[in-house]
Amino acid sequence: MSIHSSLFHLHEDSEEKKLLNPETNKGSTVCIGLFVADVDAVMKKAILAGAEEISPANDYEYGYRQGDLKDPFGHYWTIQKKIP
Repeated sequence: MSIHSSLFHLHEDSEEKKLLNPETNKGSTVCIGLFVADVDAVMKKAILAGAEEISPANDYEYGYRQGDLKDPFGHYWTIQKKIP
């Protein structure tokens, strides 16, 4: 997968390496914070690709615009940017 030309991947379950998916683990143990230029556009694209919106994008008093998603594999993401 890629986000703005940055390549990454999510691993499948591996008993040998003790890598478990969130369902097997009874929930995700991490939330990936991804800083982007346009939070709303990335959230929309992710939802169209199968992510579930956990909380919509909002501006917060601590100076960030952010929203939360759960991807189809059960991993949680906070899509965010610092408000200028």
